[in-house]
Amino acid sequence: YGRMTGWGQAGPRAAQAGHDLNYIALSGALWYASPPGDAPLTPPTLVGDIGGGALYLVAGMLAGLLRAQGTGTGTVVDAAIVDGSAHMMALLMSMAPQGALSMTRGQSLLDGPHWCRTYACACGGFVAVQCLEPKFYAAFLDGMGLADDPDFATQFDAARWPRLTARLAGLFAERARDDWAARFAGTDACVAPVLTPEEAARDPHLAARGTWLAGEDALQPAPAPRFDGAARAPGPAPARGEHGAQIRAWLAGAPG
Repeated sequence: YGRMTGWGQAGPRAAQAGHDLNYIALSGALWYASPPGDAPLTPPTLVGDIGGGALYLVAGMLAGLLRAQGTGTGTVVDAAIVDGSAHMMALLMSMAPQGALSMTRGQSLLDGPHWCRTYACACGGFVAVQCLEPKFYAAFLDGMGLADDPDFATQFDAARWPRLTARLAGLFAERARDDWAARFAGTDACVAPVLTPEEAARDPHLAARGTWLAGEDALQPAPAPRFDGAARAPGPAPARGEHGAQIRAWLAGAPG
């Protein structure tokens, strides 16, 4: 048996109302979501309801099924969104002992550098840059025409990050998003255009994988993950409610 709640079954907030943004705010998951000085902003539901909630519930249910098969004993899977969203920060928090994570926004390895952020382009679009490893950073500098610029030579010098961010912002603002995408296409510079879902569906890579599907009313993401090395995903999901009667009949006859 599985149940998913926001605050969990115990604790001072257990009986209180809440929504995705509340859960990830209290858990700490929202803290690094925006540049310093800006109000934290995160895509709705992705971190909390879907990531910390539904996916953790699915993982728990699968683990419970394995336990039941092996022992004959069932279990109650209790998935709290606030717990799951905190748990997803484990990798980030593991960086703290090495000095790569600061409790001050904008000063950590993944939220402070000029090589780890999005930049606005001349057309109003954006590009995302995250070239963490030195060899990828070198490819990025080469693509930007900055390979011989001594200012950019020291990748991990945090004191330089704000000034180099400003320089890159000026450079990216000189060209359109698609111009930058074309410049870095086929390289290991770890630069990607920020696309809308409709644009993403037309992207050559995602189109080849069938990542987005044309549904009855709107785009639908294809099922994930894939199995047995399948290159393409199945077709769109059936019409909403198509199998509702069969599901309800099965539930009515399922053992308690």
